[in-house]
Amino acid sequence: MPARPPRPLAARPPPRAAVPAAPVRNADVDWDRWPVEDYLAENYRVLHPCDAAVIAHHAAFYRTLRPGSVAGAVEFGAGPNLYPLMLAAAVSRRVDAVEAGAANVAYLRRQLRRGPDAAWGPFHALCRRLLPAVPATPAGALAAVRVVHGDVRAVPGGSYGLGSMHFVAESVTEDRAEFEALCRVFAACVVPGGPLVAAFMENMPTYRIGRASRWPGCPVDADTVRAVFAPLTEELAVTRIDADPTLPDYGDSGMVLMTARTRSRSGRGG
Repeated sequence: MPARPPRPLAARPPPRAAVPAAPVRNADVDWDRWPVEDYLAENYRVLHPCDAAVIAHHAAFYRTLRPGSVAGAVEFGAGPNLYPLMLAAAVSRRVDAVEAGAANVAYLRRQLRRGPDAAWGPFHALCRRLLPAVPATPAGALAAVRVVHGDVRAVPGGSYGLGSMHFVAESVTEDRAEFEALCRVFAACVVPGGPLVAAFMENMPTYRIGRASRWPGCPVDADTVRAVFAPLTEELAVTRIDADPTLPDYGDSGMVLMTARTRSRSGRGG
């Protein structure tokens, strides 16, 4: 019996192109679950060289401002980081730490009620050495701070005389458009001509804190920061520092540091 002729092979359809996953946005994340103790243990239980460099950079900018000259400053997405609050206290009569995450809010309120943890002592000492207008004790440096539990996107425009933001806009979303929108809200919440100071993780992807938790990141660099803030500000200065080998490897390549003044209504700065 003749062999059965081979069955013709059906043409295989071309492989489907992979559909890129939608970026994780700020609203997709439960920020109440932010692992505060893991974050502090990884980043702020000792004074790392990168934070010393941030403090030195910011202190030089704050020295150009008159002590007590700002009625109200905002720390935009404060988290549990205390040294930006200490620096702002050198020139501000009130500092609002605006923060959405319940765990971060609880930590900040404990620090104000009981006094800062001992680990913040070296941060305060460096802030005060480089910026003598910082109040003389860690607790005194936080005396002007008010914790505001709320979404930074709801901060009214022009409601503060100074804006400070540290590792926020690039660390709460994977969406570049949302990163840029958060930067615009940050600049808009400060009066025309008011000072801005900020720090960003450079080229940081989505990252982990502790052993398991995963959080969104949007890689940005100095050119990104410059492009976003140039239309919004005057006297814009952007620089960077290299990655700190004493920190966990989050996938970043360093930090981007920025100072500026919000664009005045006349367009000349102020």
